[in-house]
Amino acid sequence: MTPRQMQPADPSAADSPTSALRDRLLEMDLPPAVLETGFWITAGAILGLVLLSAFFSGSETALTASSRGKLRAQADRGARGAQVALRLTEDNERLIGAILLGNNLVNILAASLATALFARLLGDSAVAVATLVMTVLILVFAEVLPKTYAITNPESAAGRVARPIALVVRLFAPVVAAVRLLVRGLLYIFGVRTDPSSHILSLHEEIAGTLALGHAQGTVEKEHRDRLLGALDLAHRTVEEVMRHRSSIEMIDAGAPPAQIVAQVIGSSHTRLPLWKDDPENIVGVLHIRDLWRETDRLLRDADGDYAALDSLDVLSVARPPYFVPETTPLDEQMEQFLHRRSHFALVVDEYGALLGLITLEDILEEIVGEIEDEFDIDTPAPFQPMEDGSYLVEGGVTIRDLNRATDWDLPDEEANTIAGLVIHEAQTIPVEGQVFSFHGFRFEVVERQENRLTLLRLRKL
Repeated sequence: MTPRQMQPADPSAADSPTSALRDRLLEMDLPPAVLETGFWITAGAILGLVLLSAFFSGSETALTASSRGKLRAQADRGARGAQVALRLTEDNERLIGAILLGNNLVNILAASLATALFARLLGDSAVAVATLVMTVLILVFAEVLPKTYAITNPESAAGRVARPIALVVRLFAPVVAAVRLLVRGLLYIFGVRTDPSSHILSLHEEIAGTLALGHAQGTVEKEHRDRLLGALDLAHRTVEEVMRHRSSIEMIDAGAPPAQIVAQVIGSSHTRLPLWKDDPENIVGVLHIRDLWRETDRLLRDADGDYAALDSLDVLSVARPPYFVPETTPLDEQMEQFLHRRSHFALVVDEYGALLGLITLEDILEEIVGEIEDEFDIDTPAPFQPMEDGSYLVEGGVTIRDLNRATDWDLPDEEANTIAGLVIHEAQTIPVEGQVFSFHGFRFEVVERQENRLTLLRLRKL
């Protein structure tokens, strides 16, 4: 009996919905395989596997594209999904391995079932049709669609999928561990040493790159970028790079007459001045202007205002002990020391104990917020001036970092701190006035030289 001749055994069942659906399918002249229950079970399994593939693809994108900083903020607010996502992303290699294993399993199984399904319907052409259909299904519904959704709000998606993915990671942990060992062993044979964390950008580099990208796109202002990068760079810069060189330090001779010392302090724009005795290298103390005024007031009161009492002033008795720091001290550590010691002033020495310069808390803060000036600072011309031809007249003592921040240039500062130092380092000699050099994409012309110091240069970007 052909399928079209089959009739329901029970006449009362002829009016049921199932019977009506079967009758319609019979009228459509479909292949017999379509009418079997196994066909629909297989089709449903393929659909479920495609959905699972979409889940794995979307989860991978959400967990890898989400910001750990945003996840941490959500976790601090009590979001359990964000806490689980943070734990999962601590070992990206294991996470990606488990997701890829699950994704490949469901994709291969779905393709196999589709091939078997279409073989029952189409025979020899089943493989080509199954490949085409599954490619479209997986590409659109299991890859592009879920990944596009996940990338639009990765932190929210990561929080929702974190718990089920955590179960998958634990379930596949033995297999993933074996695969990792196998892969590393094969790479080791070919001389490749793997370090899962070596390619991951440090937090500093990630933030710096984000700020640079934001500035390039116009979402972060230059001043904000410079301040944030300045704070990040404190740990990577030393006091030698920002200190005031000894040649520009104002110091007091402890052996000078007291009246001369008082006059020098009154005429100074600084509140703290180093004291030296017998030799400028021999720093014996730091004189604070308030300590000097306090002692001067006491002497004058005791002498009923007789200024001759200043001759008995002993500046060493009111000076504070000098605080010396090595030139290689990182700026963040030095700032912590200043705050801990409740001091804002330190003298910088090299490995032999020779005086190199001085550094203050203000110098460190200026690396973050830029130049700090008050009403007692002396107005001086800007250390670099733009010219009409696009070049800059730059004083030799200007630091490369300050010039880069002001002009958005990228001159290297690994080998030298100042522009003059960079030119001398690259030229391997002390140039004379008028000499021109080209390196790092810039043209350097020596405009003025005093003794062995390059005091003024002209820079132009090539």
